[in-house]
Amino acid sequence: MKVPEIVLQGVTKRFGSTVAVDNLSARIHDKEFFVVVGPTGCGKTTLLRLLAGLIDPDQGEILFDGVKMNGVPPRERGVRMVFQGQDYALYPHLEVYHPQRWSNLSFPLRLQGKRVKGIGERVQRVVRRLGIPAEWFPRRPRELSEGQKQKVALGRATVLTPKVFLLDEPLSHLDPPARAKARGEIRRLHAELGTTTVYVTHDLAEAFILGDRVAVMRAGKFLQVGTAKEIRDHPADAFVAEFVGAYREGLRQAFGA
Repeated sequence: MKVPEIVLQGVTKRFGSTVAVDNLSARIHDKEFFVVVGPTGCGKTTLLRLLAGLIDPDQGEILFDGVKMNGVPPRERGVRMVFQGQDYALYPHLEVYHPQRWSNLSFPLRLQGKRVKGIGERVQRVVRRLGIPAEWFPRRPRELSEGQKQKVALGRATVLTPKVFLLDEPLSHLDPPARAKARGEIRRLHAELGTTTVYVTHDLAEAFILGDRVAVMRAGKFLQVGTAKEIRDHPADAFVAEFVGAYREGLRQAFGA
């Protein structure tokens, strides 16, 4: 499977008088785990929605391996997204998995018209990868814990292997021990899938733990893009320095320095 490099060229998105993404240009390498971090309202989720094709930019271009994606519908981009929120956009009336009926894990496959046998094989592969036990299968989302819902959401998003994997603060509703465990699972999942991954969070320590590179975002712009060490040791401006300083204790615990 060809995994795309993502290029943003002068991308702008407005909602009325609010500029959510402001003339943004960046390059996300193929198979990279790229994390966007910043305060609430800085444009992180809007950026993911632009990459997914859920909205179109008002200006600029989004390219996957040099192919312009503006106007290309989500189903033709090879993109899968895990949404923020306590329900992770799971279908509340559907079971986790049923071999003969529409269910949360089988939904993307059935939507593509896959045969029942093929669906079962793919779901079982995802179930093994993520450690989803069969006892969860008959449950509906309201019967799952936050950590269980998060795993099912990851499973549904990866049952069709994505070229680009987008995650919008998927761990925000987990308690600290579950969150720490889930970080390792997501990083391992990225390595197994070999996708280009864009992950959004407001937690700088989490961004530094997960990201190959990290983009610090404010008011629709990337203020600095670099490795955790580059941003920690050489912040680009006063805002980045203050942002790093606010997470100093969390960074010390995560990196021992």
